[in-house]
Amino acid sequence: MSRNAQADLFIGLMSGTSLDGVDAVLARFPADGEPMEVLTHRHAPFAPALRDELLALTAPNGNDELHRAALAANAVSRSYADLVAQVLETAARSPKEVAALGAHGQTVRHRPGEFDGTGYTTQLLNGALLAEQTGIATVCDLRSRDIAAGGQGAPLVPAFHRAQFGQAGRDIAVLNIGGISNVSLLAADGSTLGFDCGPGNCLMDLWVHEHQGARYDADGAWAATGTVLPALLADMLAEPYFAMPPPRSTGRDLFNKPWLSRYLPAGAQPQDVQATLLELTARSIFDSLPTGTIELLVCGGGALNGALMRRLQALLPGAAVTSTTQRGLPVDQVEAAAFAWLAMRFMRGLAGNLAAVTGAAGPRMLGALYPV
Repeated sequence: MSRNAQADLFIGLMSGTSLDGVDAVLARFPADGEPMEVLTHRHAPFAPALRDELLALTAPNGNDELHRAALAANAVSRSYADLVAQVLETAARSPKEVAALGAHGQTVRHRPGEFDGTGYTTQLLNGALLAEQTGIATVCDLRSRDIAAGGQGAPLVPAFHRAQFGQAGRDIAVLNIGGISNVSLLAADGSTLGFDCGPGNCLMDLWVHEHQGARYDADGAWAATGTVLPALLADMLAEPYFAMPPPRSTGRDLFNKPWLSRYLPAGAQPQDVQATLLELTARSIFDSLPTGTIELLVCGGGALNGALMRRLQALLPGAAVTSTTQRGLPVDQVEAAAFAWLAMRFMRGLAGNLAAVTGAAGPRMLGALYPV
């Protein structure tokens, strides 16, 4: 355990499937169970060369992948460490004041339950290097234990969503729209379910980059100029993943350029494809929600896509579709805060997963520790 295992300050570091960079938060988790407080948040984009390398490593290519992945893991770790230094400087805190940091790493493969019955998940990170560079106990490899216990290893955020947003006697759905979208269903009776809906921003980002050179479709403005192609939408929604019952999780292993290319009709206008991809994201989310959903809290980069948010509201006319910002936690801080929370759970000897969500054999402490 850390020399400071009972302290209440934790750092969370997250880089998601959107590959847009790293988010970091410094958060206080009082040992007496009082609500979490985010003290500082910072974001830093990946250097373009690193982003390109990480994107290339999300698909098998046979070009010395082990060597490239090891060096990319080092580069991701240095990016994390640089952001930790910025967070501590902004908060006027020293590394010795932080009990631990929870670091997700960059997912490049996610294949739970496949091949040998166990499968695997791979997040590029060098936890030892991160602990050395930050001087803070590092909790990482946060998904593997759940997979070893027969689970999906994802999503992990529903347990945090329950702790942060759950209300007794009230049904709430919390939706994270990153590269992949995932939903947490916080039932009024205290039970929690959650799973990956399907593509969030990943296909829209891929298409707008290919045709407009932009990293993302700001506010969904380009999609708003197009018209949904019904046949293309129907073909994509026929993807077997969408019909799978939970527990389920997915990633760029499935929703990627080759997947999209299988469905594209000849001669389609690029803006119409973009509009259809936005509709695919919205529909796969809508189809994942229980009938009668009355409150949907949205976080992640997709919460900043006005066209997507308006479409979700149109699909859910009787629901309040709002962002987590309106509930006290800005949309770009939620996932990093979740990994600070997971580090806190590990350091206090508490389970981090929900077996009802991931399908694991039971509650498990998640992560591996690199102490200082």
